[in-house]
Amino acid sequence: MYMGTLNERPRVRDVGLSVGTLPPGPTDSITDVTGVGVGHETLMRGDSVRTGVTVITPHPGNIFTDKVPAAIFVGNGFGKLVGLSQVNEFGEIETPILLTNTLSVNRVADALVGHILSLPGNEEVQSVNPVVGETNDGFLNDIRGRQVGGAEVAAALHAVSCKPPDEGSVGAGTGTVALGFKGGIGSSSRRLSSEPRGFTIGVLLQSNFGGTLTITGVPIGKKLGRSYVRDSLSTHDGSVMVIIATDACLDARNLRRLASRAQLGLARTGYNAANGSGDYFIAFSSSKTHSSATASMKNEEMTPLFQAVIEATEEAVYNSLFRATTVKGRDNHVAEAIPIEETCKILQQYGAL
Repeated sequence: MYMGTLNERPRVRDVGLSVGTLPPGPTDSITDVTGVGVGHETLMRGDSVRTGVTVITPHPGNIFTDKVPAAIFVGNGFGKLVGLSQVNEFGEIETPILLTNTLSVNRVADALVGHILSLPGNEEVQSVNPVVGETNDGFLNDIRGRQVGGAEVAAALHAVSCKPPDEGSVGAGTGTVALGFKGGIGSSSRRLSSEPRGFTIGVLLQSNFGGTLTITGVPIGKKLGRSYVRDSLSTHDGSVMVIIATDACLDARNLRRLASRAQLGLARTGYNAANGSGDYFIAFSSSKTHSSATASMKNEEMTPLFQAVIEATEEAVYNSLFRATTVKGRDNHVAEAIPIEETCKILQQYGAL
């Protein structure tokens, strides 16, 4: 049983919870996919700034000159995702993927364009398709202040690392709320080692959506009194951004199919796909940047990858909640972290631990 403080919050596997049937990668995070990096810049200023920016890079090189196959699936389109139409038209991504808050999207996109133009080899570039997603953190954050700009983007890009990413109330997840509790950044991975090919699926998400929390089938939200019909933090529309990385050789069509399955993982957590929720799923393949794989996988080979992304997405949500800390912000609003000890007791009562 976990007995630590808010400064020592665990991931779900740290308390003995196993999600799904497939094994995780070595670090159970998106950076288990070779070459993928993550960086955060967190803004906690005064009484009302609770926001940030998170960067996901498909590989450490110049992404504009070494593009990767990609696709975007829209679960519910109430959002401000920059770059969507070109990604789905051409089937590739040419910049890092950045996540932030709703009203900072345009400032972040402009900073990302400046970064790409500044890279050696891009001196003659005259068109850039930045990919920037968002969720609305206005419950805790002074979102109208549009605090995230060039300096914060530069700091997050500088912080990119292939180490397991920080989770919870960091980066783009600093001010988010999910399923009645403090949400944030969460990650997970699954390893498929069946012959003749072995692949990794990694997920990183920004949780900020409504519903009643369920953990591996256990009605945690209902037991803790945070249900959709009783608690205002569970009923807000919110949004979610899900980033899916794989080293499997997939074309854009099958990447879109893979991205669509992540929504099934969200559903397992109690996510309700609310009317005003912006739900976006971005999938990319890094296979051609670090392996000799050339032939795209066939349709009939996709089912194990579908299972992997469902499980990794589900666990990433749980990690975003377990790792998040209680945050007080704008107008004295408070988003409480999920109580670890009480949650574990309920899981034990249902035989999940």
